[in-house]
Amino acid sequence: MKILVINAGSSSLKYQLVDMENESVLAKGICEQIGNDNSTFTHKVPADESKLIKAKAVAMPDHATAIQVVIEALTSEANGVIASMSEIDAVGHRVVHGADKFKGSVLVTQEVEAIIEECFEWGPLHNPANLTGIRACKQIMKDVPQVAVFDTGFHQTMPDYAYMYALPYEYYENYGIRRYGFHGTSHRFVSAKAIDLLGNPEHSKIVTCHLGNGSSISAVVDGKCYDTTMGVTPLEGIMMGTRCGSIDPAIVPIIMKKENLTADQMDTVMNKKSGMLGLCGTSDNREIESRAKQGDERAKLIESMFCHQLTKYIGSFAAAMGGLDAIVFTGGIGENNPQYRDRVCDNLKFMGVEIDYAVNDTMKRGPEGEISTPNSKVKVYVICTDEELMIARDTKEIVTAL
Repeated sequence: MKILVINAGSSSLKYQLVDMENESVLAKGICEQIGNDNSTFTHKVPADESKLIKAKAVAMPDHATAIQVVIEALTSEANGVIASMSEIDAVGHRVVHGADKFKGSVLVTQEVEAIIEECFEWGPLHNPANLTGIRACKQIMKDVPQVAVFDTGFHQTMPDYAYMYALPYEYYENYGIRRYGFHGTSHRFVSAKAIDLLGNPEHSKIVTCHLGNGSSISAVVDGKCYDTTMGVTPLEGIMMGTRCGSIDPAIVPIIMKKENLTADQMDTVMNKKSGMLGLCGTSDNREIESRAKQGDERAKLIESMFCHQLTKYIGSFAAAMGGLDAIVFTGGIGENNPQYRDRVCDNLKFMGVEIDYAVNDTMKRGPEGEISTPNSKVKVYVICTDEELMIARDTKEIVTAL
């Protein structure tokens, strides 16, 4: 079975074609600047570098055209990996927000499309693009099953005392104001792998740290989400590349009044102009790391803030779960920044966390595995996330059951 995994953004479309017989990636790529005059297409075949298409200028006025470009590349004699589109058995789509409507992945129907559309207000940056990708695939591949895999799905096992906010209860009843959580496919993938590394115990308590331009931390009990840092939207929680993370809510009306901002403008400040970018002018963690080593005080401040907040969330989740068996670092920063892992694990020594610094330093843009010592009371792992594979697995399971 071959499954096409699609992650559609407002002006981009990432894809992977996965052979589920051995879960290998046959091809992957990205369409960028869709709808603009300078749209480009990149296509890679891991098993054959000669089939690379690198940032080629291709006219893509809409997502349907982008899907057609992807299909043509996948089936072309020069760059392709399949003979025809008929070899694609199903398409799995990342959908960011499903509110509390979906506890797992689902086959796309008209009803499912309508609910994704209802969630536009919760995921205004992502859900419209996700639905556009689904409809574009349906237009091009009319008879191919489409599956929606929700970022929020994994977090639907949270108890009410973890997902409720202390606001008037009618806001929850009338508007669905509650914690939903995100990066669910990543947290699910790495927590399952951590449980396997622990020897598949019947009971486990794990904190998974998905750290990147967007970051979230989850408490996972026996393989199910118990709590997570992101909320109604991906804005809550730890500081991020351009998002402020959790702040005193009273700051919002104060700044709106002082800067004469509308609600939408304030939302833009918190989502796109804050976080690491707001503090030092860049959201690129590699640049921040380099500047900190050169003595840049704001870059050093960001590193200290990030590690401090991460320590707080891991410690609080360990307390809430009544113990901790493992900590997992994943995502672009989690997998590639040994310094952050050093600092956070040093802060957690009081819990019996002990890492092998030499081993930890080798895990930078490279291997994964355990970085804790044999004496550590808590296992610490660096695990490379694979959200696309998680989407492909869910899609295969749903389509096979049809």
